[in-house]
Amino acid sequence: MVSTTSPLIVQSDRTVLLELDNPHAQEARHELAVFAELERAPEHIHTYRITRLGLWNARAAGHTSEEVLSTLDRYAKFPVPDSVRTEIIDSMARYGLLSINRDGDDLILSSSNAAVLQEVASRPKIAELLTGSRPDGSRIIGPWARGQLKQALLKLGWPAEDNAGYTPGEPLPITLDMTGWTLRDYQREAAAKFTAGGSGVVVLPCGAGKTIVGAAAMAQISRNTLILVTNTVSARQWRSELLARTTLTEDEIGEYSGESKEIRPVTIATYQILTTRRKGAYAHLDILNARDWGLIIYDEVHLLPAPVFKLTADLQARRRLGLTATLVREDGREGDVFSLIGPKRFDAPWKELESQGFISPAECIEVRVTMPDDERLRYAAATDQERYRIAATSASKLPVLRRILDRHAGEQTLIIGQYLDQIAEVSEDLGVPSLTGQTPVAEREALYDAFRRADISTLVVSKVANFSIDLPDASVAIQISGSFGSRQEEAQRLGRILRPKSSRATAHFYTIVMRDTVDQDFALHRQRFLAEQGYRYTILDQEDL
Repeated sequence: MVSTTSPLIVQSDRTVLLELDNPHAQEARHELAVFAELERAPEHIHTYRITRLGLWNARAAGHTSEEVLSTLDRYAKFPVPDSVRTEIIDSMARYGLLSINRDGDDLILSSSNAAVLQEVASRPKIAELLTGSRPDGSRIIGPWARGQLKQALLKLGWPAEDNAGYTPGEPLPITLDMTGWTLRDYQREAAAKFTAGGSGVVVLPCGAGKTIVGAAAMAQISRNTLILVTNTVSARQWRSELLARTTLTEDEIGEYSGESKEIRPVTIATYQILTTRRKGAYAHLDILNARDWGLIIYDEVHLLPAPVFKLTADLQARRRLGLTATLVREDGREGDVFSLIGPKRFDAPWKELESQGFISPAECIEVRVTMPDDERLRYAAATDQERYRIAATSASKLPVLRRILDRHAGEQTLIIGQYLDQIAEVSEDLGVPSLTGQTPVAEREALYDAFRRADISTLVVSKVANFSIDLPDASVAIQISGSFGSRQEEAQRLGRILRPKSSRATAHFYTIVMRDTVDQDFALHRQRFLAEQGYRYTILDQEDL
């Protein structure tokens, strides 16, 4: 119902303004995030954009245009523009109007709208993927072209629904071993929605148990499974979780990485090994593809490297499950995730799981530091490329870092940075261990274990600790530098401290930035995704600590 006391203003350019001070802002934000993307997040009014990809993901997850329009009508301060209503209805109607089906040995592209089918089939980039027509007007798809066709159709604005089914894969009995734990309702629902949809992406906050959703999906499908992960430490954590949570034995799980080349019924491989070339060819891709997989799991799917997209385009006959905390990709390839891995099947908002006690509450704090005059002169004279590094690695951050550590003395703390020389300097200055990509895997695991046991309370880490690292007692994270304006990195770094604590204490996520520099500008951009999830950043001056 339109009301001047409502929190949304829907504009004809498909942007939506959300007034944060409105008493209905949080519930409106929760429903808006289903189909719209946050673009800007200043203190009082957030700007969302309704995109086709967002609408298609909502449609694939089971939402209708009527539900989307009902959300806008319920929270809009003024009537929703007719052009926006029409765009929402038309865009969501496009999803599934074209479908890919199987008839015997043939893959078929068909549609209930002959004109649409004729239009897309006449496009040169589509035509080269088709090998003929059938009497009913449907088109025969080249057996190699299933993934490429879905990519090409998405770019034309006609996302196809893939109903062609999957190669069963070699059977492998897998059941969940529920000794001492239970599957949470949202984990059960996520696994069920994935298996019902065939392929797709499950979006869950860090610390909410994405690995368990993967294990539940494996148990439902019970086939040989290839699991792709970010690094060797992550591979070993997956292995430990599967051994603890399922009936799989050690002999049934193999690691395929730079250190080990085991191919077993369940094989856990790193993205890095898959993208390693030999004489210009991705040799490991062919070796792994030779196995009869019934399921492929992509952990941290938002980090999928380009060569793995190419592999995935050729693996459309396998069931595919993507797991991630955010569908945001800084390279803009969200559409490739949608078309090649599958649409979003399940999404649990961070704040909703926080309210249920499944992830820790967190306070986000940005501490702004004033750059000294001599450093400011060097910053002003630097090139654009050099300025971020100068600001991000300023030694003026060190006294502020010590103050934050004093404020949280005795708490398990991660100090996270981007630059190796800065990490080394902080480690030496504080007398605490550091961990980077250059740290041998065995030493990394030893440091993580010592941190879990609280033998050490502070670790200085690089981006290798952004992903899939289980440090349940970490309650403070201090970000001293980041990957420019990466929203996905911000989400992953907060995620390091979100595993629920036995004390139910609030976690604290600090970012130290240099005032009035690109460091501050990038920090604002990084915060967008978390702001969309309902987190607010408190801004402190360095003197306020």
